[in-house]
Amino acid sequence: MDILDIIFEHPDFVVINKPPGISVQNEAQQRGILPLICSQLGLDKLWLVHRLDKVTSGLLILAKSAEAAGIFGGIFESRKIEKFYIALSAQKPKKKQGTIAGNMTKVRDGKWMLNKKTDSAAVSQFFSSSLLPGIRLFLIKAHTGKTHQIRVALKSLGSPILGDTLYGGDDAERTYLHAYALRFSFNDQRIELLCPPTMGEQFVHQTFVQCLPEYQQPWTWNWPVLPKGLVNQRVIAATLP
Repeated sequence: MDILDIIFEHPDFVVINKPPGISVQNEAQQRGILPLICSQLGLDKLWLVHRLDKVTSGLLILAKSAEAAGIFGGIFESRKIEKFYIALSAQKPKKKQGTIAGNMTKVRDGKWMLNKKTDSAAVSQFFSSSLLPGIRLFLIKAHTGKTHQIRVALKSLGSPILGDTLYGGDDAERTYLHAYALRFSFNDQRIELLCPPTMGEQFVHQTFVQCLPEYQQPWTWNWPVLPKGLVNQRVIAATLP
């Protein structure tokens, strides 16, 4: 494994660009991100404060102490962090933008699906546009952090992520889902981070690279106001497409 990219380092935490195809913890045949970055930084321990799927690349926060991990626990629990992802699909969505919400139910083969209940909803918003012939670009704002949330959300739109064969995506050399941007405050310090993807034929394609400047401040986009109480897990009508 090459040296991992450090996107931001703070006395209390570090933010890295996680490569695709590697888990956060050790696996039988592969070292995980935590031991790799600990070795790289010469640290005995780091605390995982949120997760990315093995197939997903991008911004991952690791705390340097239990105290810092506790602060992040409060930030995530109170939803005082903005998380944005970029994804590609070979399928046109049922709608170009909107909100996807519903409870997540585990089904066979390690997969999840959405249902119409919203008492513990996974909530995502998205904008999409045509990138190349047969390739659709999505910018997604994840309001919650459920397992496989974005992968299931795009599947429900009829636009499974390119390379995500678990959810019916077209074959590709990687799953084209990337944790692109974060914005939060840590001990009154405002932090805004961007991390363009660097791995994957479609992510390094000239057309994709040229369009990225439009996405440099995803928190300033005109995201629709969510129905009152949706991310507080109170039951309302589902917004599934």
